[in-house]
Formats: sequence, C-alpha cells, structure tokens
Amino acid sequence: MSGPLKGLKILELTSVVLGPWAAQILADMGAEVIKVEAPFGDSNRQLGASRNPGMAALYLSNNRNKRSLVLDLKQESAKNALFEIIKDCDVFLHNNRPQVMTKLGLEYDQISEVNPSIVYCGTYGYGKDGPYGKKGALDDSIQGVSGIASLNELVLGEPRYLPTVVADKTTAITVVYSILAALFHRERTGEGQEVEVPMFESMVFFTMAEHIWGEIFEPALGPAGYTRLMSHHRKPYKTKDGYIAVLPYMNNHWKTFCEKGERPDLIEDDRFKDLSSRVKNIDDTYSETGKILATKTTKEWLEIFDETKVPVIVVNTLDDLFHDPHLKEVGFWKEYDHPTEGKLKMPGFPANFSKTPASIRKHAPKLGEHTVEILKEAGIDDETIEEMISSKATLVSD
Repeated sequence: MSGPLKGLKILELTSVVLGPWAAQILADMGAEVIKVEAPFGDSNRQLGASRNPGMAALYLSNNRNKRSLVLDLKQESAKNALFEIIKDCDVFLHNNRPQVMTKLGLEYDQISEVNPSIVYCGTYGYGKDGPYGKKGALDDSIQGVSGIASLNELVLGEPRYLPTVVADKTTAITVVYSILAALFHRERTGEGQEVEVPMFESMVFFTMAEHIWGEIFEPALGPAGYTRLMSHHRKPYKTKDGYIAVLPYMNNHWKTFCEKGERPDLIEDDRFKDLSSRVKNIDDTYSETGKILATKTTKEWLEIFDETKVPVIVVNTLDDLFHDPHLKEVGFWKEYDHPTEGKLKMPGFPANFSKTPASIRKHAPKLGEHTVEILKEAGIDDETIEEMISSKATLVSD
C-alpha cells in the first residue's frame, strides 16, 4: 500500500532524533526519503541495544522507510553529486546550524538555484536572526530555555528535564506540518520557499498554549502558568493496590464521580460547584479526589466507571505498553524481519488513512547501503562513482 505522500521525494541531511524522526514520519506516509550521512554516520547508530555495529536501537527507531547515501560534503565531488540529486527533489531537510550550511555552500539560495520549486527546511536550536542564532542546541538545553524544565520545580523542588526528548519530538512534528504547508502552497502556486523551524520558538509556542494564562492580557491579569497543571497534587492517584489516572474535569464528570464515589456532598460544595471553582481550588479538588480513590482497588474503580464518561484509565509502565489490550487490538505494534538485524518490533503509524494508509515499506538502512543506486539514479556515471569511493567522498556498505 502507498501512503498519501507517494511521489514526494525528500533529501534529508539530519542526525540524532529531531530531523530523522520528522523525515521518518513523512516517509511512513509514503514519501521517498534519502538520508545523507557523513562517512562516520548518524551518531544514533551507536546508541542503545544493538546486534551489529552501527545499527543500534535509537537509529533503528528513527530511520525506517529510508535509503542511505554517504557523502563527505567537504569534498567537491560529493557536493556536486548532492546538487545533481537535489534537481529531482521536492524537499531538502537539514538540522545543522545556519553557519554550518553557509560554510558548506548549502544555503537556500544555492539550493534553489538548481531547483527553484524546492521546499528547503532548516531546523535547529534558535531562529537565525536572533541573538541566540549562533548557539548550538540539544533537547536538554531547549527544555531549559523554553521553561519546560522549570515547570517541574513546583513538584520536585528543583528544575528537572522531562524523561523524554520532548523538544526534539515536538519540533519534529512542527517540521512535518510546516513542510506540508509549504508543499500545499507550492501545489497552488508552483513556488518553493525556505522554511525555518527553530526548537526554542517551537517549544515556547508549545508551552504557552496553556501556560500563558493571565499574561495573555495587556496589562497582565495574573501570572503565567495554568493553575491546574502546576499543582503538586497533579499525578496518578493511589488506590488500595496501585495507581489510576482519573480526571473528573467537566461538570458532568464531577457529578458522576462524586455519586459513584459515594461523596454526593461534594457536588454542591462551593469549592467544586463548577469547573472554574474547581480550578481555583485545585489543591482541594485533587485532595478530595485522592481520598475517594484510595478507598477501592484499581480494578474496582475501572469497573465502576466503565460505563460513564469520566476519563478513567490504567497507569501503564513502558513495559505494560507492549501488552496493552487496546494497542494489541488496533495492531499498533508492528513486527518485521530486518535483513541484517533480525526480527524487530516498532510502533506503527498513529493516524489511520482510509484510502492511503501509512506503512513500513523499507528497513532502516545500513550506512551507505543505497549509495551506488542513488548516485546512478542522479545520472552520475560509474567512473565518477568509483573515483568518489576511492577518494572517500562516498562510502558503500559491506
């Protein structure tokens, strides 16, 4: 089956998680993605469990549905080859600092000269026109500067990074929808363009969707920070034998929760009479909710609320996710045989297309696995390819 982006050709010069995951999302939806790597390869090839060198877990989980081309872009022959490939591409995606692309001679003006209709997307730490524009960045630093880390201080007593690369992945999703928007514009006008997706700006945009709070007004009607989310009581609730995730948020939720929890008196309590009141008194709301849930087992509560509209669900560990009955039923986990790495298990694509479903069509490639075929497709002759291999301008996998 072919995804909705079949026929789209993307040239990806990225590493780590942000760029590779963004490109993989586009590839899962049917785009042809060529992953260009330096001779030493993406650093993620060495991170995590592995069966063979250069094919570690973090690389495998972010690079399916791609072909691998090795180019040492400090060499003229490699750069010339890149420009030949660019002529036939729809999207050029990189996650290098702008200064690096200037040094390599791979800025938008140079790329668009050989392909005026290309969508050129650069994603990196900070917008290039700001005072942070020359700084390097990784997920931790962006969690710090964007306010994400400081949110944890309210709960843990000190700033802490979330135990997931939220800045990388959120920015990757921003990359995907920004590229698709630029392609939509090109579809209507024929016009390519440069798209910049900085991590810092993307994460402040993400964080402030709810946390701008009172600061949305000029002058401010209160501090930034969505009250409910900033309570140290906001966490899974303890039951008699474990934990459960419950949020009786809307008024009908609260009424049902109090009735089923045998505390109807709380329905008319002025502190909890409506959503606004419950948020203003959020610590009391969470405290009373916790007292109710502590009286029964997790299974009992799941059964009690099963036929209601109150959002109630189990608290899964990472290991639990592999056995979750819902994920099993919808076929979320995909298994396939990799030609060198054996049987692999991966998350499937989360969105369902009725006519053009996303799919896993290609395994994550070995370094340089498709070098020769990609160069030949670009019209580069055998003699030139051999010279590039000899000079180490490119590399072919074993």
